[in-house]
This record gives sequence, C-alpha cells and structure tokens, in this order.
Amino acid sequence: MDTEDFPPFDVYNADCPTSQVLTLISARWTILLVGALAQRPHRFGELRGLVGGISPKSLTKTLRDLERDGIVRREVFAEVPPRTVYSLTDFGRSLIEPLAALRNWSESNIETILAAREAHVGT
Repeated sequence: MDTEDFPPFDVYNADCPTSQVLTLISARWTILLVGALAQRPHRFGELRGLVGGISPKSLTKTLRDLERDGIVRREVFAEVPPRTVYSLTDFGRSLIEPLAALRNWSESNIETILAAREAHVGT
C-alpha cells in the first residue's frame, strides 16, 4: 500500500483522527490515569482513590476510551467476586514520559501561574 493512499494527518483539523487522539491524551483524567498506571496495574476503586475528584462515570469513560485506543489493557479475572485490573499496554507506556513532563511542568510552575492570576485580577 502506498503512503499516497492515506490522507495527510493534521492535528489542527478538528475532523482528523489525530485531533481526536490529542484531545484524549491531553485530557486531565488521561494524564493522571497514565501516571497512576505507570507505577503498577490497579483496580477501578484504587484508581478512583488515586485520582482525586474523578467521578465513576468519568473514570469509566476515560478507561474505555484508553482501552479502545490501545493505551490501557483491561483484564477480568474469573473469581468470586470477579476482579478487573487495568494496566498500560506497551504502547501506552510510551505516553509515560511525555505526560509526566506535563504534570511536572504544572507542579513546577504553579507559583508563577498563581502570581500571574493574582496580578491579572487587579488589571
């Protein structure tokens, strides 16, 4: 198959699949979930406890979207009661470093941002 068979990808085009992927991986919950799953696999309840403020509905949707895109693996163990564990795929692990950089930048620069916000309120 020739590369000319594929349309050019452009994240600035809202209809492009790359734009949709960028929306998913840059979402707050995705960044935090990938960070939590970078350490080890977790069950749903554990993830909910680790990621402050996420609702069960948002957690379910984000995990489903990440699973659909091959970033997260969902394993169901036939036990009583059934146990479901979420982990990063090898592909998903490729997001750990870039998303950690965003988290670190946010934490490292929060004082500057808060000062700028305070100064802006007075303008």
